[in-house]
Amino acid sequence: MRNNLQFYIDGKWVDPVTPNTLDVINPATEEVYGRISLGSAADVDLAVAAAKRAGESFGATTREERMDLLQSIIDEYAKRQDEIAEVIMDEMGAPWELAKTAQAPSGSQHMKAALRTLKDYQFSEKSRTTLIVKEPIGVCGLITPWNWPMNQIVCKVAPALAAGCTMVLKPSEIAPFDGIIFAEILHDAGVPAGVFNLINGDGPGVGTALSQHPDIDMMSFTGSARAGILVAQNAAPTIKRVTQELGGKSANILLDDADFDKAVKAGTSFCFENTGQSCDSPSRMLVPKDRMDEAAAIAASVADGITIGNPRDEGVENGPLVSQLQWDKVQTLIQKGIDEGATLAAGGTGRPEGLDKGYYVRPTVFADVSNDMTIAREEIFGPVLSIIPYEDEDDAVRIANDTTYGLSNGVSSSDLDRARRVAAKLRSGMVHINGAYHESMAPFGGYKQSGNGREWGTHGLEEYLEVKSIYGYEEKS
Repeated sequence: MRNNLQFYIDGKWVDPVTPNTLDVINPATEEVYGRISLGSAADVDLAVAAAKRAGESFGATTREERMDLLQSIIDEYAKRQDEIAEVIMDEMGAPWELAKTAQAPSGSQHMKAALRTLKDYQFSEKSRTTLIVKEPIGVCGLITPWNWPMNQIVCKVAPALAAGCTMVLKPSEIAPFDGIIFAEILHDAGVPAGVFNLINGDGPGVGTALSQHPDIDMMSFTGSARAGILVAQNAAPTIKRVTQELGGKSANILLDDADFDKAVKAGTSFCFENTGQSCDSPSRMLVPKDRMDEAAAIAASVADGITIGNPRDEGVENGPLVSQLQWDKVQTLIQKGIDEGATLAAGGTGRPEGLDKGYYVRPTVFADVSNDMTIAREEIFGPVLSIIPYEDEDDAVRIANDTTYGLSNGVSSSDLDRARRVAAKLRSGMVHINGAYHESMAPFGGYKQSGNGREWGTHGLEEYLEVKSIYGYEEKS
């Protein structure tokens, strides 16, 4: 049982202003795994004040000082990476192999990427007689989700530190313990008091107070579109910068010349990774109309072959969904797909056989899906794949772009030039050609209702910088 009832404010662990505890549930067992405190606006006031006090000195640190600090964090993180993996496994249900090889290492990867970016970044440039400088934006409010908890924490904290900003983090109250370990890591690495602060809490109690706070200069939010709208609305009266990484309904286009067996298997596996709880999950697979039955059979074989069970068990590929609320939502949407006439090729409603406890779901494949069905429109956030037929290449692009989201898409073809042409037509912040994976130095983010702003690499750093023009910096020659 983990009990972490304090917040990290101004370099110390302190009690909440008003006690308010929350049980954290292990989704694999449905049992209480630990307890945290939920914060309030009074706690936010204390944390923001600490961050504001620390801002003047930390914002004036040199590039070299911040590089040394990032390296110190990287070193401390390495000591506790396995512990972080175990906590993520228990708090949000990631299978041990995924937690160990992807979830926990992502924190170190983003910290190293921020260090590389900082090393070469130009914070000033001259334009004739003007000096253009880029300065830390100030105090940042950071709100992160539960699905890739450490990944999302560090891809905000690392560039904020690199830029010279101070911050207040509200991690997800559903999966909070990895964030608490990260606060301990920053403390042990020597992050100055007040630069980083952590308050656990929910959206109404802490998220709203952060977004509305007049001394917060920027909000960086990752989560649902619904919550992102509230953050933007609450931030609007103070005209602060708001960056958002929201949902997705990514299309994965398999062109008629693709290696079909390979592409269907890879796309299905990617859709089901992390039990489908990824914002960029390729949950819409677009295939030529005359190859629908072939694609459905291949995808169904992948779904039926997935090992589901307790994340601690060896060989488990899919753990549970994160919560009862999420399980109920996914079950409702699977039933909706059946009711609206999609062909159920694998999976369906209910728990997998032999798993009577825990928020487990059956990896589900729908064939013959039309893009106006609910399962093709809404972000399900579970292991549910919708296979949609298209007539020709132009039709595939039209269907892919026919969504309110625009986070990520994919295109597979044996002709790289053809894949590139299709990629150029897709309205999304990212496109994966032939299953290419992310690069930590390339920008991550989306178009339309998938958010605004970018994370990772140079583009991620610049979200935490303001631009100043100093005219007459040099005399006219």
